[in-house]
Amino acid sequence: MRRRGAVQRKVPCVFVTEVKEEPSAKRERQPFKVLATETITGKALEADIYNAIPTEKVDGTCCYVTTYKGRPYLWARLDRKPNKQAEKRFKRFLYSLEDCKEFVWNIEEDFKPVPDTWIPAKDIEFSNGNPLPDENGHMPGWVPVEKNSKQYCWHSSVINYEAEIALVLKHHADPGLLEISPVPLSEILEQTLELIGTNINANPYGLGSKKQPVHLLVPHGAFELKNPPALKQNDILSWFEGCSEGKVEGIVWHCHDGCLIKLHRHHLGLPWPLAETYLSSQPVVISFNRTKYDCDFEPKSLFHHFSNLDGQRFDRLKDIKFDV
Repeated sequence: MRRRGAVQRKVPCVFVTEVKEEPSAKRERQPFKVLATETITGKALEADIYNAIPTEKVDGTCCYVTTYKGRPYLWARLDRKPNKQAEKRFKRFLYSLEDCKEFVWNIEEDFKPVPDTWIPAKDIEFSNGNPLPDENGHMPGWVPVEKNSKQYCWHSSVINYEAEIALVLKHHADPGLLEISPVPLSEILEQTLELIGTNINANPYGLGSKKQPVHLLVPHGAFELKNPPALKQNDILSWFEGCSEGKVEGIVWHCHDGCLIKLHRHHLGLPWPLAETYLSSQPVVISFNRTKYDCDFEPKSLFHHFSNLDGQRFDRLKDIKFDV
């Protein structure tokens, strides 16, 4: 049986949602919108959403740190998905019935192959030793990011396995200030993080450039909201539209039972990305004492560039530039 990775299922919306057709979007890939109603879901109430910790939803790609080959490794998100024939069958079933749990999968034949190193997410259900797909027909999982990986080159740019460190963006000890620093992989073991940067999701935070890409890891839940809105749709809508802290992709509530509940701007019919985001407009300091690491960083690596900026402060995260 395969080992299991971090929990990484689809995070449910805080409000009950409804699908609305978009008549003007016939040529769009998705001619409908999933919009939130004013009703809080039963799942959110069961998880005690009113006492949860609201955090910024960061727009990137999900990663996970766990052991591989006896050492801490960064893992990239890779969902195992159905092949074309199975996907057609599954979609026909969804259009005809509401409860997709009755759909019968052939695990051996219905899914695209994944690398031998792939591991399923922790909360996936198993049957006869095989992982089962979720309600979307996917098996969330992870693959290790090797050094100099071409497929996951942006992931590998934020880790150095020789020094066993990762480039992490987080809050500085001083309020209102961000910090970029190397963090030992052992300190973020069994955590999930978001990879953001130049070549991730069209770069909503304006980091780096094509000539000099910048990528960073952000631990999930790192940015707790200072002045969160009340759990009412109108209050949240006003918060998104009317204050600087609301210039985010969405909110993720971290509940005390470990459950995550989210709300995306799109759920309220609001656009994303924005010309200016809250994260990219915050000041940041670089803390990188390279004398602590008994290795030479490659001259073109992010670790080399950031180590040369040790102690420097930038007025905005998106202002970071290297002297190449």
